[in-house]
Order: sequence, then structure tokens, then C-alpha cells
Amino acid sequence: MNVSAVMIVKNGARTIQKSLESLGGFDDVVVYDNGSSDGTQEITCSFSNVNLIEGEFDGFGTTKNRAASYAVHDWILIIDSDEVVDEELFHALKTQKLDSNAIYIVNFLAYYKDIPIRYCGWNNQKIRRLYNRSVTRFNDNFVHENIIDEGMKKLLIDGNMKHYSYMSISDFIVKLDRYSTLFATDNVGKKSSSPAKAFFNGLYSFFRTYILKRGFLDGYAGLIIAFSHMATNFYKYIKLYEMNMEQKSKRGN
Repeated sequence: MNVSAVMIVKNGARTIQKSLESLGGFDDVVVYDNGSSDGTQEITCSFSNVNLIEGEFDGFGTTKNRAASYAVHDWILIIDSDEVVDEELFHALKTQKLDSNAIYIVNFLAYYKDIPIRYCGWNNQKIRRLYNRSVTRFNDNFVHENIIDEGMKKLLIDGNMKHYSYMSISDFIVKLDRYSTLFATDNVGKKSSSPAKAFFNGLYSFFRTYILKRGFLDGYAGLIIAFSHMATNFYKYIKLYEMNMEQKSKRGN
């Protein structure tokens, strides 16, 4: 196999074991840890095919590029600590002849705990995860990073990535606070916001997830997800509004 798996992580102890077990057939796995304190590094070190790197986090795009620089192979599979490569995807990575002028898209199967999420806009998402670092890289976005695709083909590879992103309701609360802060920090002074924008954006997010995306068919998990989408979007824009106001206040002084 000429593919390296690359992961950036902080405090992923609850899920990283399963993720790394799914990468057992890879000869090179890079785990770039930015300050874990929950035993993540100890779990990582128990895998002989893993190269543990400790470093700073300065935005998703930049940090993923830095992590990829430690890989043995030019082909990079980006994976998170709460994701699992299934057998079909592993077989495709091992046997398929890859086109260096292409970015490969992976199908995602979503879970809350071990409950499959079939609606809410979560399931069967197609996400760019496999690329050749000698040809392209991630942009430098702090959040909402993506692989630069100008002039490149986008191809779907066989198999699935199983995504176990939330193991409890508390996970939703922690992540919505983190991502809303990252969004506001990345957009302060660039985008406008207001309390009304925050309110209506959050309200529409709930309606879109629960009704238009049929999240109600996922039962109580669908309600949790829809409410989380609403709260995340509300706090994204209300934090941005507050940061913009603080920036204007500093300039005025």
C-alpha cells in the first residue's frame, strides 16, 4: 500500500482505539496530537504502525498540511479520531490504481453512539479525503478547510468511512462551543452579523435538519442533532456579532 493515513487529534481517547484498529493494514499512520491530556497519546503509542507527532494547532487547514508533511507516502488519507475505515474502503485503497491528478471522495456513514443516522443530512455525505500531496494540499482556512481542487478530477472511491462523532449529548455541547468560536474567530472583521441573523439562522437550521432533511425519522437522536445544528448556528453568528462589536470598539479607542 502506498497510502499514508494522517490524523490530527486532541483528547480523542474515547474513539481513537477503534479508529487506529481499522488502520492496522496501513504501514504508515501519522497521528498529530495537539495537547491531549486524556490518554490519547498512550493509546496511540500502543500501535506499532503509528508515528506520533506532537505539535501546535493553528487552524485545520494549516495543521493538516503540517501533519501530512510527516507521512512516508505522497498519497494521504485524512481521517479523524472518531472515524473508522471499513473493509471495502481498505480493499480499494490497497488495490486501486490511483490517479495523481484526482482527489478521491469517500462516502460517510454517520452514527450517534452506535445508532445509525439515516437522515438529518448526515448520512451518505461525500467528502474529499484522499489526495496526492505532491500535486495538491489543503487550503489554509482556520475552519471549513478543503483540499484545493483547481484543475483536478474528483472521483468516488469504493467503500465507506464510519463516523462516530458524538458519543453523548455532552459531546454536542462541547463541539458546538468549539466550532462556533472557531467560526467567529476566523470571520471577525470579514463578515457582518446581528442578533436577528443569529436567531433566524439558528431557527432555519432546526427546520432544515428536522423537517426538510427528515431528521424526525431518526427518532430522539434526530431531535438532538437538529437542536444542536440550531444552537451551533445561533452561537456562530452571535459570537461573531460580539467579536465584531469588540473590534469596532477597540478601533474607536
